[in-house]
Amino acid sequence: MALDEKREKSASFTPMMIEEDAALRNGSRGLSGQWADAVGVRPRTTERHITVHKRLVLGFAISILALLVVTMIAVLLSVRFEECSTAAAADSPARASGNGSLPGAARLNHDAGEPPGRQEEAPGEEEEWQRRRQPPPWTQLRLPRHLRPLHYNLMLSAFMENFTFCGEVNVQIECLNASRYIVLHAHRVHIEAVQVAEDKLSGAVRVSSFFLYPQNQVFVVVLNRSLEAQRSYNLKIIYSALIENELLGFFRSSYVLHGERRFLGVTQFSPTHARKAFPCFDEPIYKATFKISIKHQATYLSLSNMPVETSVFEEDGWVTDHFSQTPLMSTYYLAWAVCNFTYRETTTKNGVVVRLYARPDAIRRGSGDYALNITRRLIEFYEDYFKVPYSLPKLDLLAVPKHPYAAMENWGLSVFVEQRILLDPSISSISYLLDVTMVIVHELCHQEKQRFLTDVLHEVMLLDGLASSHPVSQEVQRATDIDRVFDWIAYKKGAALIRMLANFMGHSVFQMGLQDYLTIHKYGNAARNDLWNTLSEALKKVGKFVNIQEVMDQWTLQMGYPVITIMRNETADNIVVISQEHFIYDIDAKTRDPDLGNNSYLWQIPLTIAVGNTSHISSEAIIWVSNKSEHHRIAALDETSWLLGNINQTGYFRVNYDIRNWRLLIDQLMRNHEVISVSNRAGLIDDAFNLARAGYLPQNIPLEIIRYLSEEKDFLPWHAASRALYPLDKLLDRTENYNIFNEYILKQVAAMYLKLGWPTNNLNRSLVQAAYQHEELRREVIMLACSFGNKHCHQQAATLISDWISSNRNRIPLNVRDVVYCTGVSLMDEDVWEFIWMKFHSTTAVSEKKILLEALTCSDDRNLLNRLLNLSLNSEVVLDQDAIDVIIHVARNPHGRDLAWKFFREKWKILNARYGEALFMNSKLISGVTEFLNTEEELNELKNFIKSYKEGAASSFSRAVETVEANVRWQMLYKEELFQWLRKSLIH
Repeated sequence: MALDEKREKSASFTPMMIEEDAALRNGSRGLSGQWADAVGVRPRTTERHITVHKRLVLGFAISILALLVVTMIAVLLSVRFEECSTAAAADSPARASGNGSLPGAARLNHDAGEPPGRQEEAPGEEEEWQRRRQPPPWTQLRLPRHLRPLHYNLMLSAFMENFTFCGEVNVQIECLNASRYIVLHAHRVHIEAVQVAEDKLSGAVRVSSFFLYPQNQVFVVVLNRSLEAQRSYNLKIIYSALIENELLGFFRSSYVLHGERRFLGVTQFSPTHARKAFPCFDEPIYKATFKISIKHQATYLSLSNMPVETSVFEEDGWVTDHFSQTPLMSTYYLAWAVCNFTYRETTTKNGVVVRLYARPDAIRRGSGDYALNITRRLIEFYEDYFKVPYSLPKLDLLAVPKHPYAAMENWGLSVFVEQRILLDPSISSISYLLDVTMVIVHELCHQEKQRFLTDVLHEVMLLDGLASSHPVSQEVQRATDIDRVFDWIAYKKGAALIRMLANFMGHSVFQMGLQDYLTIHKYGNAARNDLWNTLSEALKKVGKFVNIQEVMDQWTLQMGYPVITIMRNETADNIVVISQEHFIYDIDAKTRDPDLGNNSYLWQIPLTIAVGNTSHISSEAIIWVSNKSEHHRIAALDETSWLLGNINQTGYFRVNYDIRNWRLLIDQLMRNHEVISVSNRAGLIDDAFNLARAGYLPQNIPLEIIRYLSEEKDFLPWHAASRALYPLDKLLDRTENYNIFNEYILKQVAAMYLKLGWPTNNLNRSLVQAAYQHEELRREVIMLACSFGNKHCHQQAATLISDWISSNRNRIPLNVRDVVYCTGVSLMDEDVWEFIWMKFHSTTAVSEKKILLEALTCSDDRNLLNRLLNLSLNSEVVLDQDAIDVIIHVARNPHGRDLAWKFFREKWKILNARYGEALFMNSKLISGVTEFLNTEEELNELKNFIKSYKEGAASSFSRAVETVEANVRWQMLYKEELFQWLRKSLIH
């Protein structure tokens, strides 16, 4: 079954989930995927963990389209417990035997070490099905289709003192085919009692037995007689469970206020974790309405997808909130929270109430105000663009200390990790403010036009260039596999493909087709082909006939992407040979894997192309390339002109040229780079570095391209160069001749560093595009200068740190604080590290806390790095999601890479237990720790480690092995070639 068919996401107006990996971008040179996320490079004496920050909400109109639709296609303590037990006794439904009673506490079956809710399978049921020679319905990977839920009435009681909850769920179900079995999902819950009755009738259907089947995370109710087709029934289940100290289902988090630790409970159900909070039909196809009631102590408040209708207060200090009924929706969009937060609110012009809930101290400081106001404006924008009104009466933004993702777009209750939505205007950099903006935009769709190239397209192409990649749409065999396919391939590649599609369709036609699609499938289920067919129909309306499904299936059902090579014909100036092949970083993988080497990969490629000379570039034309090799006539091409393919990098592929054309492009950049657009300059840099990394291009070409940067005044090409240099720096930073590479990069940066200088602390906070671009460019250049050891940059950073320590006043310019912190820690003595450690503990500002923690990983002192690694596992000191960042950043420090790798192996059982189910986080950890290992010894250590720990994370470890093999291969084949060219270049 295809992933998107398994997922069958709602086509209604919903944003998308993003992985906490994005957090590495803020205040760090974080990597997402295999090679690089946000980039910069280290000081000569230390690794650098400084970010290249993101994002501005300007120019949405094109790329917003891309990332909304990816939501649719990328897919795919001792306390009272009387209320639950009293309800059970009153209705006398069937009960689980042997559970006993725990007066005054949630009944959780921990006998003999069993997990909560584990009942043995009913005797004789398996034998009956064996006699029938049929597999029992509960052993199937999908729920049987003989029932469908219509409505859930869910009543919860949350006990925050001992982190338990109990619930009663009443599910109105329709029987489609007669059966005496009810099979639905439940996982890690303890079932107290079950009752089945005919809907609207008093007669009960006797329950013979019920049991959990953990292999498939399902709960089975066996009836004495069959349910009749075309009849409705009510299924009532009373259960209890833990509010887990983890990251999925209904879990708990905490924060400290006025020296007191406070707790909250929050949910994360996508993609398959609602079953941990209540028994349900936990597949996207089973849409239903939900009526939620939550009972909690009056010192807390509760939130859910819909507004509170009524609140019933009791004399003993408890309150029950009854929420309005939801629209038709899937279980993974259901959400609730129990917390003692406060809020601020605003209202859109169409009357949608938007509130931001956070810790009381953060609300008092106004840390959520920016996010709140930008959310209101974005809702208004999207309602106008898509011609679809926001479908709920309210939207709550909830900022929590701990969450497996940066954010989750539950209908009406979007949950964010604090560092992705809260900022303190007095100490947050422009970059951090923009980063917060883009996380919100990502949840309410997505993103600024040019930054899409570096932050989405370039990033995902790094991951998708591995032989261990996978298609956007892929088959999933069991529930436990679903999490594994929701990676950046699903999300960011999906976004890039939609961007390409919108470009060749024409944006107005694409917008029309998208509006039609959203209208047709609102509140319904939609699969991949529904979108393709609607877009094909939109093209027909304007007289164009393109089978979108035929084109896009090659991009969504095949892994990877092509590299287009354009070669001039030696005998005719205006004839070119255009060929395509599957781009792979480790070309040797094609010989090891017959499936990769059989040349069967083909794409229908919308190649845009233009011809240029020293002063002019032609308008673009489009050539559809569908064969391995094709000849094409380019009329304006002569021996003095150059060719440029994939204009503005709208296509999801790389472009290579013959060396002559590369030389002409380099010459053009050196003479007058503005003839080539900003996006194309960034694209040329990214393509050249990655083509050379994979062996398609000589190693000197990308280094020659960046020589023009001394005249480059736009941020995007500098950002692309910084990101592209990052993995190369990591391959070289422990080599004997690293100083040669270091010297070359410093030479390219020096002129612009002197020209731009350092910012003052009086930044204009206005989000004007020009000011933003200038400040981000300045920051990028300062980061590179300090990273590669520019003496003036080091002196400036040390002076600023010393002034802060001596005066206890932080006068470091906001936009470069992370650069200064990291550089100071790397250059100065242990006292500076201890000072930063003290400030990390004392600050309450989320953005400042994050960059202080990451600065601690920049030290050259291995004892301090080891100390920090060990402290990272203490959740009272470092939040769970931040611990991953600490380990990864230490791994990026050449002085700590082996320490982090050793720590990872020694603590793997602890780390896997903590993050194993949150596969986004586990994958990020494995990738971040291993991606820059590059010796034969380290490769063997990785392979031996995997053999010792076979359980879990197989795909992540497979990618890690491939990445390290490619690193070792590059060292063997290309390192000396690079150094030889650098030596000659520096001499001349």
